Amino acid sequence: MKKNKVLLLMFAACVLAASCKKYLDVVPTELVTEKAVFDNIQNAEKAWAHLYASLNNNDVQFVRGGGTILGACTDECKNHWENVPELAFNSGAWNATSNPLDMWGSAYQYIRSANLFLANIDRTPLPASRLDYYQPRIPQYKAEARFLRANQYFELFRRYGAVPLLNSVLTPTDPAATNTARNSIDEVVGYITSECDAIAEILPLSYPAGSSDYGRITKGAALALKARTLLYAASPLFNGNPMYASVKNADGKQLFPQGYDNNKWLLAANAAKAVLDLNAYSLSNPNPGNPVDNYAQLFFTRNSDEMILPLIMGGNRDFEGNYMPNGRDANAVNGNGKMSVFQELVDSYEMNNGRPIADPQSGYQEDGFWDGTLWDGVRNTPVTKVSNRFKNRDPRFYASIFFQYDVWNYSNNGRPLRFAWFGNNGGAADGWPKPGTNCETGYNWRKWADPQVNLKGGGNANRNFPIIRLAEMYLIYAEAMNEYLAAPNGDVYNAINKVRSRVSMPGLPILTGDNTKEGMRKRIQNERRVEFAFENQRFWDVRRWLIAKTVDNGNMHGLNARPTPAELNSTGFDPNSEAAGVAVFYKVVVDQTRVFLDRHYLMPIPQTELNIDPALVQNYGW
Repeated sequence: MKKNKVLLLMFAACVLAASCKKYLDVVPTELVTEKAVFDNIQNAEKAWAHLYASLNNNDVQFVRGGGTILGACTDECKNHWENVPELAFNSGAWNATSNPLDMWGSAYQYIRSANLFLANIDRTPLPASRLDYYQPRIPQYKAEARFLRANQYFELFRRYGAVPLLNSVLTPTDPAATNTARNSIDEVVGYITSECDAIAEILPLSYPAGSSDYGRITKGAALALKARTLLYAASPLFNGNPMYASVKNADGKQLFPQGYDNNKWLLAANAAKAVLDLNAYSLSNPNPGNPVDNYAQLFFTRNSDEMILPLIMGGNRDFEGNYMPNGRDANAVNGNGKMSVFQELVDSYEMNNGRPIADPQSGYQEDGFWDGTLWDGVRNTPVTKVSNRFKNRDPRFYASIFFQYDVWNYSNNGRPLRFAWFGNNGGAADGWPKPGTNCETGYNWRKWADPQVNLKGGGNANRNFPIIRLAEMYLIYAEAMNEYLAAPNGDVYNAINKVRSRVSMPGLPILTGDNTKEGMRKRIQNERRVEFAFENQRFWDVRRWLIAKTVDNGNMHGLNARPTPAELNSTGFDPNSEAAGVAVFYKVVVDQTRVFLDRHYLMPIPQTELNIDPALVQNYGW
């Protein structure tokens, strides 16, 4: 099966440079080549492999440094480079003609490609000498194409809500090519989940990590997509949301359900449990004696039994070059420090006793400093003058975020990280005094970084992107059961504690509120926030929970990495010195003001599509 792996890699790469045409624009040249493609099994396999490129959408492109970065469109961080697409998105200055996260056209083009494949593959001649090879594989190719089509519908669903279901090959003269109305939420969800159920019976349980077929669609991936879809369908955005009562087709068809259905949570919980009960996956646990490294390794390791659906990636150092801290002296990391992490995310990490930092019994301190050791990605390294606010936190904090006087692979980068203002530093700082390029909040991304990559020397990272991983199934089950029940039970606690135990965090319940549905809801939401930080889950979560207007609207904060001259002069130190910058650094300040309106919970159908298809109705508020 090595040929299949080569095909997957080749077509996932080439599609990044290819433009996608809209589904409703039926291209005659595509029809001309259809016969040539499906009269040859090797060409047909290439068409199958091309469908895998659909997995590489905006949600994962940040690993290669491209696309609009979802984490920077929510309360995780800011892309502080100049003229980036996230700036318009965060200011609310985007619409149906200028959505940087639009994927309507590309999704329907992939759906069309899947429809063409499914309609033609059974007529493709098979070489007589290769019948034993191909005959058992054709049904599996078809099942994988159906999954990839269903996954595109899921991506459309979580962006736009109700969308048209188009699962036959349209010709230029077919009326549906330019006159197709939207299907309802329940119809879209029902279609995705029924497809997942059907293909789960055909697909293999899993492929071993490192095998030549690793990365292909499996039964586990199909059932996990079902669980994820049902979780969204049960969530407040789509489950009886009155804001969308007026969104109807021209014939009056209601597109968004207006009655709350508590049983939808049970369906989501059961779907997640079905994945867990496969016993085909396990939480990554390569270094259980070191909870920071035990978590961190998952994000710079190519193969893992935690991956339910990985995006296969080639070796590169793009992430490290784009996101690692950007000092330029001889002992600096030498990255470009693209992201400024917000204080809001930093504060979401609990203390290692399991208590939120706002809890009086947590032991959290903002004042004072400590000396000790921190994991630098390779070894425990001595540190000094580290703020007490960074002491005894959830291990995932240290694996995910760089902070003042943190360390990174000290043998290659022989100084602590410096994010505080340091004016005349000659490059010996990671927050340069240059607007538009420097770290603005005092925090950079650390998650995803491979300590074996030396940006001043050699080495590439060898990672895959976890589109779906096992921890998500545990947290879907915990969330869905908590919402279904009147109060959390042992099953809820056991599921969330499986994820927490990987990083040696104490099991829940801890706080009195953990014993209530509302209190546990806050815990589960926060657990998802820290477990999936910078994995592009938060962007969607705050929308489906209907909390984005609170958390993604208004001021976002960081530490005082860009003090005023008056502040620096008031310290009594040389205002260009490191000492002056550190003296005024540990003050929380506003870094950016965001705009999030009700209409932003769902994306607008592109105006170009509305112009093509008069049967389409626009989403609320656009």
